[in-house]
Amino acid sequence: METRELKDVPGADGAHWYAAYTKHQHEKKSADLLAQKGIESYLPLYLSIRQWRDRKKKLALPLFPGYVFFRSTLNRRFDVLNTPGIFFIVESGGRACPIPDEDIESIRILTNSQAVIEPHVYLHSGDAVEIRRGPLMGVRGILTRVKNRHRVVICVDPLRKAVSVEIDLADVEKMPGSGARERRDRPFPGERTKGDGWAAGESPHRSGQVNLQ
Repeated sequence: METRELKDVPGADGAHWYAAYTKHQHEKKSADLLAQKGIESYLPLYLSIRQWRDRKKKLALPLFPGYVFFRSTLNRRFDVLNTPGIFFIVESGGRACPIPDEDIESIRILTNSQAVIEPHVYLHSGDAVEIRRGPLMGVRGILTRVKNRHRVVICVDPLRKAVSVEIDLADVEKMPGSGARERRDRPFPGERTKGDGWAAGESPHRSGQVNLQ
């Protein structure tokens, strides 16, 4: 499930998708405040069943905790940064990182489907595949296997976060070439890696004054 409908095709105004890092448990509020400013926001959610003492309860939780996506032209950056609950825009090398449209579209397909989805550890390797049949047709990601079940993992590189969905192996086909896989293995220009002192679990680059040019 998701908070609001997405536009499938970017407009001619130069707007792109970006990600903003938010205060803990302020994702929904920040997304709503961005929308009130006329900035298209996207907060993908997934259903999680939590066991309480006397009952089970379904909760709609952020698929990428601590992040909200927004689509905007570059001159709205200060409107975004001045939104309560938002700490910084995800960047690399001093520049905001656009989120590829194909990643947003794949996430949209997942959240609009009836498939069981969940957050997943970020991956660097594995066969790049595309789901060719069924309600998830068109979703591209990395094939992995967990507990004898196959899943397709969609990685959002600037966030170093991922989401996975269980699939039937017969519905996926390996993508030709290695371009999609290489995109996952190479760091962005100026991006730190763990070898550069990036501790496991640390958030991506951040800055209150980012250069979106």
